[in-house]
Amino acid sequence: MSSKKKQRKIRTEFRKRHNTRARDGDITRQYAREDLEKQELAPQIERVSGKGDLTRKRTVRGAVAADPDSGFDVQLDVDHTLCRPGRVLVVHGLVSVVQDDTGQQFRCAMRRLLKSLSTDQRHVVAAGDRVWFRPTEQGEGFIERVEPRRGILSRTSRGRQQVIVANVDQLLIVSSAAEPMPKPHLIDRMLVTAEKARIHPVICLNKIDLVEPADLQPLMGVYGQMGYQVLVLSATTGFGIDRLQRVLANQQSVVAGQSGVGKSSLLNAIQPDLQLRVRTVSDETQKGRHTTTTAQLIPLQVGGYVVDTPGIRQFQLWDVIPEEVAGYFRDLRPFVSHCRFPDCTHTHEEGCAVKDATADGKLDVRRYESYCQMVLDDP
Repeated sequence: MSSKKKQRKIRTEFRKRHNTRARDGDITRQYAREDLEKQELAPQIERVSGKGDLTRKRTVRGAVAADPDSGFDVQLDVDHTLCRPGRVLVVHGLVSVVQDDTGQQFRCAMRRLLKSLSTDQRHVVAAGDRVWFRPTEQGEGFIERVEPRRGILSRTSRGRQQVIVANVDQLLIVSSAAEPMPKPHLIDRMLVTAEKARIHPVICLNKIDLVEPADLQPLMGVYGQMGYQVLVLSATTGFGIDRLQRVLANQQSVVAGQSGVGKSSLLNAIQPDLQLRVRTVSDETQKGRHTTTTAQLIPLQVGGYVVDTPGIRQFQLWDVIPEEVAGYFRDLRPFVSHCRFPDCTHTHEEGCAVKDATADGKLDVRRYESYCQMVLDDP
């Protein structure tokens, strides 16, 4: 019985704004200068500890240690008689749209205690999160708890983790054959993230109607040889849309890529009633214009969900150290164990099997250069 009670009280870290004000360190000198009458008016609730911002821990009642994938150190208890499970469809600033099991949608704010917990994440909730929320009148509510996540697509943003979407099965990496030109290095970074998160990646090359299909072989052939699923598509002509629809059916998917590649156009092609906003590529810069402003969970008529995400121009890896990068490159992995030095970085060492394989034409030069950029953390 006593052990059970201990599990319901967890000491965890909170954000800095919950610190009490540190006591003035010059209070002794002030006492010598001021008269006794003024001293009686001095604050009586200031803490003596001099730790300042270092003291941010508090004891949370009604909580247990959380799964690391939840993003929090603790898992808060909820009253199941007042709360119901739901899934976050979209996040608009401080308000999240949550859908319950019956399909009803609620505009929910975040429980204050949940917002106060210290975390590496820029935002507490993300599209795709499974949550427990307490509904109120007029279709509103409060998110009380975020359930442990799986299949997380995230990146580093301002030194913190930005969770783009959670709880997905596959990642559709959308690029374009032209207008704008493809960014193979961006594709490679997303592939590394998919490998780390154990999400099934699918490479989609849109706008093939703008180029000769044979011109795509040097780029797409490399990914196909590594075993990645590659779809060649055109949202304008409808080429390959049936195949894309079959890939999305009954799956939890996220569509990601740079602006202007046609992510929303492809989703409109497979389900025209979505009527997602689309814009043309800038004639001056040949870059896409941001149309989708926030990640949004969309139910599909063929079953499952798909998340349409804003355009990505930079994708800095989250929680991947340089020593791990080679392990997420399918084409580099077979050569890593043959290097002369066990701690070889595959960038400058003598006797490097990866460099030798690249020189001999066994590895694609562009892929090797992409690996070097990631190791040097050059987005």
